Amino acid sequence: MAFEGLSDRLQGAISQVGASGTITEADLKQMMREIRLALLEADVNFQVVKTFVKKVNERALGSDVLASLTPAQQVLKIVDEELTALMGGEQVPLNFATKPPTIIMMAGLQGAGKTTTVGKLAKYIYEEHKKKPLLVAGDVYRPAAIDQLNTIGQQLGFEVFSRGTQANPVDIAKEAVDYARLHGHDLVIIDTAGRLHVDEVLMNELKQIKAAVQPDEILLTVDAMTGQDAVNVAQSFNEALSITGVIMTKLDGDTRGGAALSIRSITDKPIKFTGQGEKLDALEPFYPDRMSSRILGMGDMMTLIEKAQKDFDEKKAQEVAEKIKANNFDFNDFIEQLDQMNKMGSIKDIIKMIPGMNKIQGIDQLNVDEKDMRRVRAIVQSMTPYERENPDVISQNRRKRIAAGCGQTLADVNRMIKQFNQSRDMMSQVSNGKMGGMKKLMNQMNQMQGGGMGSFNDTAFLTPEQLAQRNEAKKLQRKLKKMKKKR
Repeated sequence: MAFEGLSDRLQGAISQVGASGTITEADLKQMMREIRLALLEADVNFQVVKTFVKKVNERALGSDVLASLTPAQQVLKIVDEELTALMGGEQVPLNFATKPPTIIMMAGLQGAGKTTTVGKLAKYIYEEHKKKPLLVAGDVYRPAAIDQLNTIGQQLGFEVFSRGTQANPVDIAKEAVDYARLHGHDLVIIDTAGRLHVDEVLMNELKQIKAAVQPDEILLTVDAMTGQDAVNVAQSFNEALSITGVIMTKLDGDTRGGAALSIRSITDKPIKFTGQGEKLDALEPFYPDRMSSRILGMGDMMTLIEKAQKDFDEKKAQEVAEKIKANNFDFNDFIEQLDQMNKMGSIKDIIKMIPGMNKIQGIDQLNVDEKDMRRVRAIVQSMTPYERENPDVISQNRRKRIAAGCGQTLADVNRMIKQFNQSRDMMSQVSNGKMGGMKKLMNQMNQMQGGGMGSFNDTAFLTPEQLAQRNEAKKLQRKLKKMKKKR
């Protein structure tokens, strides 16, 4: 995630303040200094930082934080709410035309990922809103852009409207909209020309296209890795075109992410989507509250659930559950589960969406190398269909043949099969409710806590409501124990 450094700094500042159980004005002042530094280092606009820190400080001093028994929770709640407000408060959906087609005009500088984003957006709208897209090749100054859009269209099965490099972009846009109406396309996405920098010629052309087709959305693609430059670009395009929203790309890259926290305040226009990855399905609606939760280490269960549901096959899941219960989970099921996980994203990112998991030491180093995944797949594919369905028949001689067939060592094959067997046995024990399996699982969790990998029982970041609920449960447990003793 783009906010690794900022996330660590903010969480550290808040948790240190509440470490002693009480908080003074001096503690609060020190925390505000840490938050200010963290935001500035993340390349957040200076004026935005100044306003944000002032709001948090005023709310903290004006609330019961200083007298609270759980100051870290109170401060965390304030910072979370202000971060969410800073990024726009609520997710802003796309504006669809009441009378088709919906016209979306894409703008941005060269290198921001605009043409790829056209394909990603078309795929997203097609899948989520059942619209039939027409992709328009309006960047006539860069032949590679037209070729790229044609390739994307072929990959996705979407029609691309192109008039080559000699036609006028304004004429192309008008003709494309007329073509869409005649051929039943209820969505038109226009890929416009970019430049290496903002210039008058570029802006005039975009203004002419806007006037010609009257788009329902003008979405600006900005590169998160350019930091404050992304904010300046957004400001320039907004002044010239009055954009309706921003799509921020490369948010998964090695970037400080400050642009995402600054753009809404500077332009007063929402971030509607974020692109995180090269694949054509790597586009997500932007939810300010969820992003704030991720930054503050509170997880993002809603996005995780949505990711899981998107590719969830209930019938298949039931079949796998039954096979696990009967200890019949085989290598075909194993590969299928890996594919499902891959669709959801990297293991590291998925785990960080689970509340509390960010506090486990070493989680940042956790990553599943794609090469390792390919090795596992190669090993399984070197097995015969019979071996995949019956893992227990794989003798040492068979393993030697498998190793030779996939180009891996015998040790690699042995290790993978051993891990598969251990996982299968554990899943079967837990699924069948056997105490041995559950104890084993709990022991592993306890070892993680005892081994310096953090505690899942840490209450520092629970909300007051969660803490009260937890305390009430403990009281009830104590009462039950007393009642049992009296009996």
